[in-house]
Amino acid sequence: MTRWGILATGNIARTFVEDLRLLPDAEVVAVGSRTADTAHAFAERHGIPQAYGSWQELAADDTIDVVYVATPHAAHHDAAMTCLAAGRAVLVEKPITLDLAGARELIDTARANNRFLMEAMWMRCNPVVRRVRELIDDGAIGEVTTVQADFGVAGPFPPEHRMRARALGGGALLDLGVYPVSLAHLLLGVPDEIRAWAKISPEGVDENTGILLGYESGAVANLTCGMIGETAVTATISGRTGRIELGSPFYRPSRVTLHRAGADPEPLPVELTGSGYQYEAAEVQRCLAEGLLESPLVPHSVTLEVMELLDTVREQIGVTYP
Repeated sequence: MTRWGILATGNIARTFVEDLRLLPDAEVVAVGSRTADTAHAFAERHGIPQAYGSWQELAADDTIDVVYVATPHAAHHDAAMTCLAAGRAVLVEKPITLDLAGARELIDTARANNRFLMEAMWMRCNPVVRRVRELIDDGAIGEVTTVQADFGVAGPFPPEHRMRARALGGGALLDLGVYPVSLAHLLLGVPDEIRAWAKISPEGVDENTGILLGYESGAVANLTCGMIGETAVTATISGRTGRIELGSPFYRPSRVTLHRAGADPEPLPVELTGSGYQYEAAEVQRCLAEGLLESPLVPHSVTLEVMELLDTVREQIGVTYP
């Protein structure tokens, strides 16, 4: 049995706890928040035996095997550092930090303390996405030439919302754009060229962003994210002999269709349960059981490469965080 601690009490923490119930070898033993009242309310709502009114108290609980950090991403670094310093294994929500320097510090700290650390890029653990990657590796559509993916939400978000707050790492890129960028990285790796443009909000965060990645192979990735208009949230992966379409939302596909040259469209089976967070949780538990310090599905190298890519995009569009 893997004993989980939950750090933060927002919607994503709630969904994660609900999905953990789908794993027979997972147990939530504690929750921590910045206030005792919030922690106790969450614990009562979800049947969690222990509640703490600070991150430090949660991290110090030796009955916890791994902590899931579910704060807004501006707090990921400090929360994860608190847990690592106390000797806990950590699964920290994506993006792992606000920038590459912070991500490197977390990974270096985890390695120095001999502790497991993984970024919660749950898309890479999704069994349907993993099957798509296997098909591509097996040559189902030939060499990949184009990746197209979008993630836009309608909003509108008021000025005080975290999505519009520079101090909280707001904007579309880190919250939404990390998904299409991570998909392109999963399929094509590190790009040789990066071009980006964005409409910047009065608060100084990106409202609508376009990213073009170029590769020496000749492949391109055309990616968009935004918070001023709902998009299809789909993806198309094209190769020299076919293409694969991922239905909305592409990071947890509702449908997958394989198009081979000269053949009828081939729907692929999609059998997912819950909201999809249990697959990353299962991967964490597998790694802990095997004594691994990082996951082969979401290795530290990938986390750093994607964060460096996001840093480059932010530099080009002129978004900085205090």
